[in-house]
Amino acid sequence: MKLTTRTSIEISRTIPHARLKTIGAWCFVDHFGPTEQSEPMVVAAHPHSGLQTVTWLFEGRIEHRDSVGSVQVITPGQVNLMTAGKGISHSELSIEGAKWFHGVQLWVALPEESLDIDPFFEHIDQLPRILMEGLRATVLVGEFMGRAANATTFTPLMGVELVLEPGAHKLPVGVAMEHGLMLVAGDVTVAGHRMETSSLHYFEAGKAELEVTVSKTATIMLLGGEPFQEKILMWWNFIGRTHEEIALARSQWNKREARFGSFEDQIGGWIPAPDLPNIHLKPR
Repeated sequence: MKLTTRTSIEISRTIPHARLKTIGAWCFVDHFGPTEQSEPMVVAAHPHSGLQTVTWLFEGRIEHRDSVGSVQVITPGQVNLMTAGKGISHSELSIEGAKWFHGVQLWVALPEESLDIDPFFEHIDQLPRILMEGLRATVLVGEFMGRAANATTFTPLMGVELVLEPGAHKLPVGVAMEHGLMLVAGDVTVAGHRMETSSLHYFEAGKAELEVTVSKTATIMLLGGEPFQEKILMWWNFIGRTHEEIALARSQWNKREARFGSFEDQIGGWIPAPDLPNIHLKPR
């Protein structure tokens, strides 16, 4: 699914999809850009609950501010990980001076026992990196090829940026996890099918290796996790288990109640939650 923001940044959304709702606890995958910045990306204060957000940039810089007091500029090679828990609000503003803007925004569903934890924010600028013939890897979340990131997770999970040189590759992965490969750039064939940029190829759990063939140097996001056994209800920026939980979060945000906190930024203003649909929301 392709979307365009009000600041003309093209976004490709691969999850959730009608045929694929989650990969492990990964429940939302957006690939944005690459876009030449004629104006900054501006996302005013908005809420989250019941999830984690992971921001990873290939190009550009973003200033993050949130209701737990974080003020952090993220650049390529660093991870911003925000655990919303029972509720947090934040804003994002791309920094002038960077010509191009390109990255991924990922969400992770929290398990039911962690839905009501206090929110917190992590900025991680020291990440495990793997350099082998024909392969470069940066581990954002979880473990890959024996190297583990420091990011906080609540279910078995992994996220890796891979740069693969032309040739056939066998990527070692955990057999208990299902996986998805999203093509960021380059030319890649999986199971006889040439991938399109921003497309995602899904692998069921049970595989010890993922086989890919690269014709042109490729950047790939590899996401994995043990199958998430809980049904989730995801609406707007909230994840819960019942319609009532979502309706309460929406109401509390629009009334600017204390649950989601507050903060000051250069943007000013806030984004109200839209109207709920005229149906009873059900988990999937």
